[in-house]
Amino acid sequence: MSLFFGRRETRSPFAAPEIPRPSATGGTFARVNLARAEASLQKVAVWSATDLIASLVSTLPIDVYAGKGKARKEMPKPKVMLDPAGDGYGVSDWLYQYMMSLLLRGNGYGKTVDRDRLGNPTQIVLYHPDEVQGWRDEKTGLPQWRAGGMTVEPDEMWHRRAYPAPGRLLGLSPVEHHAGTIGLGIAAQRYGAQWFQDGAHPSGMLTNDQKLDPTTAKTAKERFLASLSGSRDVVVLGAGWKYQAIQVSANESQFLETQRYTAAECARIYGPGMAEILGYDTGGSMTYANVEQRSLDLLTYAVDKWLVRGEDMFTSLLPEGQYAKFNRAALSRTDLLTRTRAHAIALQNKWTVVNEVRDLEDMGPVDWGDDPATAEPPKVQIDDK
Repeated sequence: MSLFFGRRETRSPFAAPEIPRPSATGGTFARVNLARAEASLQKVAVWSATDLIASLVSTLPIDVYAGKGKARKEMPKPKVMLDPAGDGYGVSDWLYQYMMSLLLRGNGYGKTVDRDRLGNPTQIVLYHPDEVQGWRDEKTGLPQWRAGGMTVEPDEMWHRRAYPAPGRLLGLSPVEHHAGTIGLGIAAQRYGAQWFQDGAHPSGMLTNDQKLDPTTAKTAKERFLASLSGSRDVVVLGAGWKYQAIQVSANESQFLETQRYTAAECARIYGPGMAEILGYDTGGSMTYANVEQRSLDLLTYAVDKWLVRGEDMFTSLLPEGQYAKFNRAALSRTDLLTRTRAHAIALQNKWTVVNEVRDLEDMGPVDWGDDPATAEPPKVQIDDK
């Protein structure tokens, strides 16, 4: 039985897919409905991993440049990199939505609302990924689109994908392809909560070594419960009666081992080492010496590929010859002493200038700070008079 109820390609890859319909869960923990992208966020590990990546990508500084090497210069950011949706929420809000769409569904969709005189998009309103269907025309092979049940013209649809597959227009969905693991984790969590909420198991057994008719058994049960309800009185049992409490371990009742296993597996969906970065027990011996090393591992194994995709995406929206670049140094946080030594080495070897260092440290520029030959502040003679 599948844990995921979503669209599947059962015909030619160029055939139009059927519009997915919501399906009921049936009230059983064996079936977890992941037809909506947000449903997978019920698993804390999925929420933590996707939120971490989306937050980092959407909040890292990003700049626009033209030229390479000595000819490289910073350019002003166009409107599409300041407020892509034109709704006043800014680029961080838009980029977070875009990243969550890629992380959960493997595709980002939007409608190009406005363009500049050169034809470059200046306003893109994002669609919810579950509301879009895309396929290739069987005759021409050109992309066709529907959003919210309405046809969208190909020149108006803006589409970016992650996890591409040969011959497929759409990228693969991580949630769909790992629905078994995610669904198992959510089901185990629900079952554990329901176990205690509804009293899914008897708390004890009242037994007698004599043969009892239904009426006598019912009467004994009612009197026993009456003596316990709110009174904390001593219970006196007659001949042959015996009470035995049923103890169930937390691990058995809430499937803690299953939840721990699925949490680590869900985190790994978004990169090797993500489970360790988020602090999930994986049974391994991987440790982190300091915060700096953890940040480097996070950048190397989980975030950098998304930064590259983000740079490519923004670059495609810029005029020819310009490109976008994230400031990855902002992610590599270090202590003050290590940072100061790194700046000193960079200045001494002419890798940077003083004003660039001051900008990284949130300090204002100085008049002499743009001179590459200046590795230290000029000496100022003080008049004793």
